[in-house]
Amino acid sequence: MVYVHVPFCRSFCTYCDFYSERACPSRSWVDEVCREARSRRDEIAATAAVDTLYFGGGTPSVLPLEYLGLIADACGGRNYAEWTVEVNPDDITPEYARGLRALGVNRVSMGVQSLDDGMLRWMNRRHSADGARRAFRLLRDAGFDNISVDVIFGISGLTTSMLESTLKEILDWRPEHISAYQLSVEEGSALADLVRKGRYTDLPDEECSAQYYLICRLLEDAGHEHYEISNWARPGFRAIHNSAYWTRAPYVGLGPGAHSLSRTGVSEVRSWNSECLSGWTPESEVLTEEQIREERIMLGLRTAEGIPGYGRIPEDKWFVADSIIAGLV
Repeated sequence: MVYVHVPFCRSFCTYCDFYSERACPSRSWVDEVCREARSRRDEIAATAAVDTLYFGGGTPSVLPLEYLGLIADACGGRNYAEWTVEVNPDDITPEYARGLRALGVNRVSMGVQSLDDGMLRWMNRRHSADGARRAFRLLRDAGFDNISVDVIFGISGLTTSMLESTLKEILDWRPEHISAYQLSVEEGSALADLVRKGRYTDLPDEECSAQYYLICRLLEDAGHEHYEISNWARPGFRAIHNSAYWTRAPYVGLGPGAHSLSRTGVSEVRSWNSECLSGWTPESEVLTEEQIREERIMLGLRTAEGIPGYGRIPEDKWFVADSIIAGLV
């Protein structure tokens, strides 16, 4: 189970605080990721029970196909039960889509976020609604039969009708997986600066809740299984990689800003790489029993299965999961 962080973006979204650089991926950066992968082969082998490779970001689709292949080879090959690459619709051409499939990528996660062009401009997304439609068709034409689509809700200015229109059209595309995330104000983002300047006010909680349950209803009616607080899948298409995070399976994170979890006997170690494009250095901590307990509760509450030993979480309680977590930990 390997995660590769690709910290490159052609532009920065209004809401994003993930580590990324407005720079072009270089061969020297790829070589450094490959070197790290080869040096951690034993760790990678120890996570092989979950046979996944995930390129996240940043914007992994800014990587040339050759670079994706080189990194996959350094991780151990190109044949995975699930190999996911996150993509921006604006990067998808017929050649790139076919090239991803030829490499062995078998799952694509595409950040659509909205099909309202005004909302996309406010988010500073570099694709249009038509661009997202075209990208999805190109991925299907290239042979992808496992596509995940991301949307965002809980934005001031996003009306219920706008959200419903986006969701209904995306459902018409028949993606295998849909993720829906509520907008949050993160320090370091352009949105946080807008809040400080009084140019943005959060959508009231009751309106966010109404939008969330609209998503739940529409996706359930369309036959999608609500298996995690922000994730829905058609039967048989749960995200293997992300599901393993929620059960706290060990994983290896490569690249600047990436995190890892390893387990030796009764000890668990969380490690992470510094946020630096070249020569990133690892740091780590041994998790205490209390930290492990809190993670199990927090992650279990996110899933339909619930906390081990406690059973399923009723769906009408999922929106208040944060307060449930606070009470338990």
